[in-house]
Amino acid sequence: MNRRPGLSARLKLTLSYAGFLLLAGTLMLAVVWVFVLRWLPEVDPGRIQERFGAVVITGPNRSDLLRGFAPAAGAALAFLLVFGLLGGWFLAGRMLAPLNRIAEAARTAAKGSLSHRIRLHGREDEFRELADVFDAMLDRLETHVAEQERFAANASHELRTPLAVSKSLLDAARDDPARRRDELVERLHTINTRAIDLTEALLLLSRAGTKNFTREAVDLSLLAEEAAETLLPQAERRRITLEVTGEEARVLGSGELLLRMVTNLVQNAVVHNLPSGGTVTVHTEARRDEGVLRVENTGRPVSPDLVATITEPFQRGDQRIRTDEHAGVGLGLAIVHSIVRAHDGTLDLTPRPAGGLVVTIRLPSGTRGDLPGEKPGGRPASGSRRR
Repeated sequence: MNRRPGLSARLKLTLSYAGFLLLAGTLMLAVVWVFVLRWLPEVDPGRIQERFGAVVITGPNRSDLLRGFAPAAGAALAFLLVFGLLGGWFLAGRMLAPLNRIAEAARTAAKGSLSHRIRLHGREDEFRELADVFDAMLDRLETHVAEQERFAANASHELRTPLAVSKSLLDAARDDPARRRDELVERLHTINTRAIDLTEALLLLSRAGTKNFTREAVDLSLLAEEAAETLLPQAERRRITLEVTGEEARVLGSGELLLRMVTNLVQNAVVHNLPSGGTVTVHTEARRDEGVLRVENTGRPVSPDLVATITEPFQRGDQRIRTDEHAGVGLGLAIVHSIVRAHDGTLDLTPRPAGGLVVTIRLPSGTRGDLPGEKPGGRPASGSRRR
């Protein structure tokens, strides 16, 4: 934005300090005039008066004191003006020094360097609070930019892989016309399906990261039942026990996104489990101001280092048991994390001592009466169900 040049903040503060000091001095001199000089008599100096036989010699009158007072008052005001300008300039510089550091940090960040921090020392005041907030903003911004760069690099790699494989298959078929077409079509179909799944997951992830959706009353227990019914055949093929327990948990949010969140969690819990005989428990409960969803599964022990990064895009959790039937695209928990943040909730991942993971999601609850008695489709909440 183009603006006309103006006075600096330091000069404005200097003029303000000097002007205030000059005004205060003028008021003090006015007080001296009003309450002292005003009451002096108008008589000639040295005049002798006789009263009751006594001789009285009068002192200086108002005219004499005024002639001596005016130059002294003018000199005092001039001194106050010079002193106010010099002192104001110094004090303004001291006061604005933290603001100059903040401005320099902002200019550095505008050039693309997000690693610079102000780290303003001293006791707490408005400038130091502003510097701390600015440092915290730079921390979040640097982390976000780093995540976006990693995401862009990983997404480019993931999208390039199926395209490169498809090109290789087509080149091989062109060089070998006698190759079976059924096998080629099947492999191309598998690769394209994976590319479509990845593209849809990326679109969902970008949408879930925003809060541009209509909030409505949603019951997490109904979503847990629906996700469990959808994934029950997959759990049965792996001989995994899938259990849904708990109570009605009212939250406000997007029913579509929250259903995808629950489905991703349950699917991950089924896929990353024991080869056979594992369990998955989905529990919902309502607390004072929040609805809680907890998904717990068995499996191999999960290291804390993996838990710290598992919600990042394209982190597939290679240290956990996973069958080849569902390789995934590495965006399941990243989508869950994005949906939770968009709903102003919290996501906690805790490794189980015996192996597996406990995922706990807390979302702000809806007000009483907002939630309809039945989910679209007419199926009421059923409490708990053993799979």
